[in-house]
Amino acid sequence: MELKAKIIDVKAGKRSVIINEEDAQKIGIELNDRVKVTSDSKSSTCIVETTKSLVPQGIIGIYEDLSEILGAKDGDVINVQYEQTPLAVEYIRKKVKGEKLSENEIKEIINDVVDNELSDLEIAEFIFAINYVGLDLEEIKNLTLAMVESGEKLELPGFTVDKHSIGGVPGNKVTLLIVPTVALTDLYIPKTSSSAITSPSGTADTMSVLANVKFNLNEIRSIVTKTHGCIVWGGTLNLAPADDHLIKIENPLRINPRGLMMASVLAKKLAVGAKVIALDLPVGKGTKLNDISEAEKLAKDFYELGKSLGANVRSGITYGGQPIGRAVGPALEAREALSALINPSQASMSLLSKSASLAGILLEATGIVQRGQGYEAAMDMIMKGKTYQKMKEIIEAQGGNPNVKPDDLPVGSYRHLIKAETDGYVTSVDNEAIVEISRAAGAPLDKGAGVVLYQKQGYKVSKNDPLLEIYAERSSKLSDAITIAERKLPMLVEGMLLKVYPTY
Repeated sequence: MELKAKIIDVKAGKRSVIINEEDAQKIGIELNDRVKVTSDSKSSTCIVETTKSLVPQGIIGIYEDLSEILGAKDGDVINVQYEQTPLAVEYIRKKVKGEKLSENEIKEIINDVVDNELSDLEIAEFIFAINYVGLDLEEIKNLTLAMVESGEKLELPGFTVDKHSIGGVPGNKVTLLIVPTVALTDLYIPKTSSSAITSPSGTADTMSVLANVKFNLNEIRSIVTKTHGCIVWGGTLNLAPADDHLIKIENPLRINPRGLMMASVLAKKLAVGAKVIALDLPVGKGTKLNDISEAEKLAKDFYELGKSLGANVRSGITYGGQPIGRAVGPALEAREALSALINPSQASMSLLSKSASLAGILLEATGIVQRGQGYEAAMDMIMKGKTYQKMKEIIEAQGGNPNVKPDDLPVGSYRHLIKAETDGYVTSVDNEAIVEISRAAGAPLDKGAGVVLYQKQGYKVSKNDPLLEIYAERSSKLSDAITIAERKLPMLVEGMLLKVYPTY
């Protein structure tokens, strides 16, 4: 059937078209069926959305991103034909039944994900199957390889390493210390990061306060060849793009299947050519890992998966019971990281220690230093200011001001200080509450929003001592954050006497 195009000024993020229900019946298609749409010599397989009134009969609604692929304009004639359900759907249903998928079946699914041949519902079905049925090591390996092959690869002239945190701890700005420390050696560390989805700041969000983070692969290759390191956004690099498609569906589902997470992490690292990978596995309340035994099991699985793929994966099981350092939010974290680099003797020990520990893993695993000397070597570079000098090089290479100072970075002007209501000790810091307050204040979209902690767990405080301060760029956002803070109690202060019984 031939229909005339109506371009809809919306980027749908998927290949779908809108067809009037009457036209759909004539073609013999229903909601979520597939059609092949052709404009001149360009064509695409699309998922069908139907409507009674949004587009009239004889018209096909084409989203802006699809119109760019087809080169279609309003009024162009579009040929529409029914398209069979792809084999990948059959393989997804095979996994739902609990059966093992072959290498070719996994590759077929991933290729169709990248080519937008699958609907969101079908991708969600695949994610749920992985979550509830699981994948064995061979399937995870094949899924990783399929993800890597789904996009481009970064090739560098030297030995490449990388690091990754599975997340869950707010204020985890350690990458801004790890990358320049490792880059001081002969190693290459091209750190690509995503923007925050559920946290107050991703590494790319924090680095964007200091320098540009959006580059193409050739530009990244040039930066890393010159400085040995970079901290950039991976959103437009087409590195393992299947992962980005899956995450887009996975996040609203609020599930994080282990097999998919492992494949996702290693696919991105292998795509940049990393041979040695340091993983940060935080453990504690509010993190993704409940205890050390669970972290050890994941570390072992990552090691075995890396070994099967020709990569040396070393995991650092870290304390994640409260934020790293004191700042949470893009600009606040950038300030703290920069301050730590300039004056490490005055920096938060949790930030320095975690950064040196993870950098040390990479130094030891690559033979830069002997086993057991990685932490001291990394800490020495940080304390002597060598890491700061390298960071200045990276900032400049990424288009930033290498001489920028912490106070030059603007933060939210609307602020609210929360004080201790009694003498006592800080008995808990709630990671999840800190995240929720920071996001309510506007982070990460508002770069200057977030939270600064003046106390940490175990600290002794007196009545009216400052506990934490909320920063926002808008008064309405500050009010929202204060409301959540009053309800969530992000920091609990208790005296030695917890309760009297009986109460009379």
